[in-house]
Amino acid sequence: MAKVDRFEDLKVWQHAIEIGLKIYHLVDQNQVSKDYRAKDQLIGAAISISNNIAEGFEYNSTRQFIRYLAIAKGSAGELRSQLYLLLKAERISQSEYEILYGELIQISSEIKGFIKYLNEFEKKKRGENNA
Repeated sequence: MAKVDRFEDLKVWQHAIEIGLKIYHLVDQNQVSKDYRAKDQLIGAAISISNNIAEGFEYNSTRQFIRYLAIAKGSAGELRSQLYLLLKAERISQSEYEILYGELIQISSEIKGFIKYLNEFEKKKRGENNA
């Protein structure tokens, strides 16, 4: 992986921003727009994904970055849970749910893979320092 100097260059952060935008559009276009508690929760969880990726990156510490990536992954799970509840409460459509569910499964997978990559990087780095 090439050295990345800015979190804005990370594909996973860019994907998280796309999901955040989709959530903003979702809450403005249907029954959720009048459910202020649900709207705030959805937006909070959605922006938490990209914000935690950004914040973790800025610490310039692989360990800290991994920790914040795990939090971002947790926020993606939280958002999936909220969307499922809204689907069952008939506040969003099945198609809206399925599109966002797929996006959230994908970003969770991307974050998990990134965490794995960084953990392996850390192991190699420690091995080089011990040699």
